[in-house]
Amino acid sequence: MPNTDVRRKVNVIGHQHPDTDSICSAIAYAYLKKKLGINAEARRAGLLNRETEFVLKYFGVKSPRLCTDVSPQVKDIDIRCQPGVDGNMSLKSAWMLMRSVEIDTLCITNSQKELLGIITIRDIATANMDLLDTAVLSKAHTPYRNVVQTLEGKMILGDEDAVIDKGNIFIGAATPDAMEEYVEEGDMVILSNRYESQLCAIECGAGCIIICGGLAAPKTIIARATEKGCRIITTPHPIYDVAKLISQAAPISHYMTKDNISKFNLNTPVEDAHKVMASVRFRYFPVLNDNGLYCGVISRRNLLNVHRKQIILVDHNEKTQAVDGLDQAEILEIIDHHRLKAVETMNPVYFRNVPMGCTCTIVYQMFHENNVEIPKEIAGLLLSAILSDTLMFRSPTCTPVDKAVAEELAKTANINIPQYAEQMFEAGADLTGKNAEEVFLSDFKIFSRGDVRFGVGQGTYMTKKSKIAAKKLVGPYLSEAAAYQGIPMIFYMFTDVPGESTDLMFTGPHAAAIIEKAFHVKTQGDCAVLPGLMSRKKQLIPPLMAAIQEEMQ
Repeated sequence: MPNTDVRRKVNVIGHQHPDTDSICSAIAYAYLKKKLGINAEARRAGLLNRETEFVLKYFGVKSPRLCTDVSPQVKDIDIRCQPGVDGNMSLKSAWMLMRSVEIDTLCITNSQKELLGIITIRDIATANMDLLDTAVLSKAHTPYRNVVQTLEGKMILGDEDAVIDKGNIFIGAATPDAMEEYVEEGDMVILSNRYESQLCAIECGAGCIIICGGLAAPKTIIARATEKGCRIITTPHPIYDVAKLISQAAPISHYMTKDNISKFNLNTPVEDAHKVMASVRFRYFPVLNDNGLYCGVISRRNLLNVHRKQIILVDHNEKTQAVDGLDQAEILEIIDHHRLKAVETMNPVYFRNVPMGCTCTIVYQMFHENNVEIPKEIAGLLLSAILSDTLMFRSPTCTPVDKAVAEELAKTANINIPQYAEQMFEAGADLTGKNAEEVFLSDFKIFSRGDVRFGVGQGTYMTKKSKIAAKKLVGPYLSEAAAYQGIPMIFYMFTDVPGESTDLMFTGPHAAAIIEKAFHVKTQGDCAVLPGLMSRKKQLIPPLMAAIQEEMQ
């Protein structure tokens, strides 16, 4: 077994339009990987068919999560886990925090980590340049606590948690007579140690006086301020410094950007993030988790170090059958039993391709090679896949190893093979409530030969009645499916398991000629009867490929 990175999640995934082998091999191999210390998770690349639904329900196994694209997402880059800040934080505190952690953007959140807005160093610089707005503290509903912290002072009288909701900032360097003319009720007045000025400001109805220079407030001033409901703050800074600092006490919520914020969630494709970042001026961008709550920030620099998703492919090795974005993922392994049309990889990979009837037979062997015990439910899944892919040992792809492995697994899972297989195939053939597209896509793959792409689907049926019903439903849909899939030809196998034969329906301008050349039969309308043909992989695809190549020359 190859070594893989135990720290990151490894996605084990089968092909699009997954069949029972694709799902069961992914689940079983992910289980084996976990037992070997790898953080692996089984995923599915499409909807489950009814046969597979029956299997998972029978053995009480949860369906893998859907994954249709493995392109890198925001969750695959290094997110900076910068905590959100309170909107009441002062401009000065925000600026100091930015300097200490070397970031130029802060995200404002509430106690539930909901994103309320962002503020940048540019916003703070702009706010500091607006020196003429003397009402900024009241407009911003600034807590007195911010003023105390910004001025490194003490609140001698009043409640720090109270909020400034009216008044202007006034520098009380003028004479008391001038103050009487300009100071209004609720104003915040910056003062020196002049007793007359302090008393005048209080008598004029100031909401707060700030005594500068580290000087104490006289007892008579405190007493009169108490009577008039005026707050008192002392600060060690001189008047000039206080005048420069005071507006920096305003809360950042007053200046933050709160509308049309460029933000991403963990599932945003990196490609989309690139486009957004190139179109706006911000350097850092908030990231929200799956619950819509703030969890950090990213920048353009983070996008340079993308951790590609780590993938193990099972039951296929063709890009046309794989999930989207595979060329942007890191393929670690391929476990398969089909023809080689291997995807291109960036690095050498562990590639195990064995001519067995089922991928799950190979997975069973890997359990034993690693001395890992197979639990009952996993044994049931492995057995189900073998029975499905080999059509209960009737398919020419079935090997003696497949049959021997199935018999061993049946003992572990306590399953009677004939009885269970009949139930499983009947469940898969049930068309109740299904439309033509759903039946068609339950087991459909796209192949290519040179420049020619074509699709092949297959349904297996235990009774002629169910086979005829499926043909009536799916047959008329084939031409529509070809147009939707963007391919010129589609062949669909309606396989009679007990009768060991296939009715092959088709659509496409050259399809009839290709079938007649490949199987030496005469088509009847849009169908050809092929006795003894059971396997798509071994009996249908090779002669189709040869005939297509000859027809297109």
